[in-house]
Amino acid sequence: MIPSEVAQPDNGRPALVWRFPPGVRSVSTAVVGGGIGPCRWVVNVEVDDEYHRDPVEHVRALAAEWGLAGRGSGLLTAAAVREHVTATAGGVECVVTVGLSHPTLAAAPDTDSPRGPGTINTVCWVPVALADGALVNVVVTATEAKAQALVDAGVAGTGTPSDAIVVCCPEGGGEPYGGPRSTWGRHVADAVHHATLDGARRWLARV
Repeated sequence: MIPSEVAQPDNGRPALVWRFPPGVRSVSTAVVGGGIGPCRWVVNVEVDDEYHRDPVEHVRALAAEWGLAGRGSGLLTAAAVREHVTATAGGVECVVTVGLSHPTLAAAPDTDSPRGPGTINTVCWVPVALADGALVNVVVTATEAKAQALVDAGVAGTGTPSDAIVVCCPEGGGEPYGGPRSTWGRHVADAVHHATLDGARRWLARV
C-alpha cells in the first residue's frame, strides 16, 4: 500500500505526502519530477483556484521544508485533497483527487478554457517492477479508465486541462506490459476507474 499523510503547507491548505524507501521509480506527468526515474516522494498540494506562484519553486520549497530528499514528483490541484478517494485492485492502489470545475474534451476546438492547477490528480502504486514501455502504457491505460469514469458519471469531458498522474513501482523493470488487458494494466484501470468515478460523484453531489 502507498503510505500517505496530510501535511500543512505555507498557504494554509493541506497536502498529501508519500515517502518511499530507495528502490522505487515512477513515470510522472507532474509539474515537478516529470518523466521516468527514481522516486523518493510524491506530494499533491492543494492550492487556490487562482494560483499565481512559480509551481516548480513552490513545490521544491515545500519538499525541503518537509525533509523530502532526492528525486520526487510534485502535483498541484484546486480540488480538496482531504476529499481524496483510494481504490485497490489486485495489489494496485490508486489515490485520486477530483475537481470538475473545468471539464474539457481532449480533442476540442481551441478555447479560453482555464489552464490552472490540475484538478484530477492520480497517484498509483503497482507492486511489481514495470519496464519503461509498460510504465508509459500504464499511463495510457489509467487515462482511458479516468475518461471512462467521467463518462459513467455523466461528465461532459475526458478530464480537465491540466490533470496529472504519477505511477510508482519497484525498480527492476521486468514486467513488459501495461495495457488494459494485461494483468497489471487491468488492475490499474480498475482502481483508477473506481476511485475517479467515486470522486466525481462526490464532487457532483456537492455542487
